[in-house]
Amino acid sequence: MRDARTNWTSLVIDSPTERLGVDGFRFGEDKGESSAKAADEDANRIWQENEMDADSDLVHYGAMSQRRAFVLVERGDDGRPVLTHETPRQVAVEHAQGNRRKLAAGLKLWRDDWTGDTRATLWLPDKIHHFTTSNATPTFALRANELRAWDAWILPNQTENTAENTLGAVPLVPFINRRNRRPEGFAEHEDVLTIQNRINLSLINLIAAMKYGAFRQRWAAGLEVDEDPMTGQKIQPFQLDIRKLWTTADHEVKFGEFSSTDLMPYVRAVEAAVQDLAAVSRTPPHYLIGAVVNVSGSALTQAEAGLVSKVRDRQRNFGESWESVMRLAFRVLGDEQRATAYTAETIWRDPESRTMAELADAAVKKQAAGVPWRQRMEDLGYTPTQIARMEVDRAADALLAAPAEAPQQPDDLQARRDQRDSRTVIGRRSDDDADAA
Repeated sequence: MRDARTNWTSLVIDSPTERLGVDGFRFGEDKGESSAKAADEDANRIWQENEMDADSDLVHYGAMSQRRAFVLVERGDDGRPVLTHETPRQVAVEHAQGNRRKLAAGLKLWRDDWTGDTRATLWLPDKIHHFTTSNATPTFALRANELRAWDAWILPNQTENTAENTLGAVPLVPFINRRNRRPEGFAEHEDVLTIQNRINLSLINLIAAMKYGAFRQRWAAGLEVDEDPMTGQKIQPFQLDIRKLWTTADHEVKFGEFSSTDLMPYVRAVEAAVQDLAAVSRTPPHYLIGAVVNVSGSALTQAEAGLVSKVRDRQRNFGESWESVMRLAFRVLGDEQRATAYTAETIWRDPESRTMAELADAAVKKQAAGVPWRQRMEDLGYTPTQIARMEVDRAADALLAAPAEAPQQPDDLQARRDQRDSRTVIGRRSDDDADAA
């Protein structure tokens, strides 16, 4: 049974996660072009400082596999924002009454590896409370006026366990997956678990048939079988061994064999269950089967259309959470203008699989249609940092390729006059001209 497990659910989660890539952030252009460009640069610096190129994948995977994930925004020792990925195993939040968009409180409970104690931090919009306990399995008394077995944890350089929340908001941002299925989130693999169990059962039957039914059983007719004189039990005349042959001196004995068990029904049962899993989870069939033969590019695009649509839906939901993270980060920096900029936009990597030839051909057609250069570069898949560097190189190439300044040409009218004056005029000479001659 252990060897019969084939975990297709991990592929159901990995397929959309690997296409969720954040390239940057863009703020509203109502503040001016220069301000919007500075916002992108500052947001990219915050992103790179916190190594979110890698940790953002943990956030997306955690939300898809555990229904929800969290990002904690704190002020570092240098005054810069610190972004960390938090799991629902350690973090819980409480929304404001009647408002699912505003958090009233956030709690983080974790094990301190240095001291062995369990610590808890409670964030409120105006206060931050710290607690500790030596209990390995702490529990809450479910009473608002009492915390049993919990002690106040005094922070360094402080005299009490309560500090002021300078951000004025709970610094936790939830990433909830598939909120339309369940308000607290719904994992990607939850609706295919029964199909996964059916696949495992079919594989168990397949392995059992391979071991006990695939070997061809032999038979012998008309063979006299000796008996043990002591026990009276029949003596096995032949041993089933691939290295031995069955022979006898009796010419009347007939030998034969039974046909082996047909394994194809078991294989088809597994394939049918895999197709059901692909349809329910909108995972491309060639991802699960792994066989692509003589398939055109348009057919592959159609096969991945469901996955791309699912990824774009996750981008809309997770994009709002990332924008909230960036607004909190700018609040840490004291930039109230961008901390309240609700026109922020998350720039996602294109989830569709396209060849470079297709992208280049589309860019040429968009140029003919009047699409700006920067937008065409974004459509080609370049990140904002790459586009900014390309703009500098593009300007330098334009300066180097500019021709030398051509000499000024005279006015056309003046040119015609000069040409007329230089012509030889043939006509009758005057008397003065004749005397001079």
